[in-house]
Amino acid sequence: MTTQPLRQPIVVGVDGSDSALRATQWAAAEALRRKLPLRIVHVCVLPPIRHPATIADQGLWIDALADNGQHILAEAAATARAVAPTVELVTDQRMGFAAEALIEESARAHALVLGSRGLGGFQRLLVGSVAIALSAHGHCPVIVVRGAFPGQATPGTGPVVVGVDGSPASEAAIRFAFDEASVRRTSLVAVHTWLDIAFTGAWTALPTTIDWDAVEVDETMLLDERLAGWQEKYPDVAVERVVLRDRPVRALLDKAEGAQLIVVGTRGHGALLGMGLGSTSQALLHHAECPVAVVRPDPEGTKP
Repeated sequence: MTTQPLRQPIVVGVDGSDSALRATQWAAAEALRRKLPLRIVHVCVLPPIRHPATIADQGLWIDALADNGQHILAEAAATARAVAPTVELVTDQRMGFAAEALIEESARAHALVLGSRGLGGFQRLLVGSVAIALSAHGHCPVIVVRGAFPGQATPGTGPVVVGVDGSPASEAAIRFAFDEASVRRTSLVAVHTWLDIAFTGAWTALPTTIDWDAVEVDETMLLDERLAGWQEKYPDVAVERVVLRDRPVRALLDKAEGAQLIVVGTRGHGALLGMGLGSTSQALLHHAECPVAVVRPDPEGTKP
């Protein structure tokens, strides 16, 4: 008897906020496109100390939190069914710390989706701490749904944009970006930037004379090399190559205007993998006006 391969779900973390409901819409649409189950998770955070007995018994306090969590899950489930009524859907409430629980969930997920802000968030803080923690330490691609689009989670048209720097993290991001563009039946914009003091990964002192045209040719060749195998694997995806003498954040934000998704790796050149987010990923999580996917490098390497 043959067994069916395990279908890893799309997981979305919810907390009752409008941001989480937009993330639920995004996750439901993604599950529908990929024919994957959708798992909606709410983490009930317990108080650090016992609630005063004069107000309520600790058990009653926990019951109240659990009842509120079930309401949050029911609202998110209704939101998901409105977007994708045929998707297999499971809700789950867990006790503990949100970041820890969702990192554990990410080990069994195809992708984990979060809103950019939670309940009680300060408007001047641009992205929530749970989103930052998951983007840095999640085991699967983590999508933070940013942007305000009334009535829908994200724009329905526009390209997928990916940042390419040649690092292992970048290679994993390229794979994910091509796959997203393919299932969305849209184009891919591959953005590679270079600065005056960095050439194809090696930091050097500036010589007195530089042939900038030759540098641009070299950087264009590097981008072509990184995309070659993936272009062959996804012939249905039209690719726009962008090579700019600019900082990566500024270039990505410019090219991502109207995009469905920005995809980046967790770390670029010269960084210690696994130690957290790189500066480009963090900046995009704070400032992008569309969802941002942060993809960790594959420890075994990523090949087309």
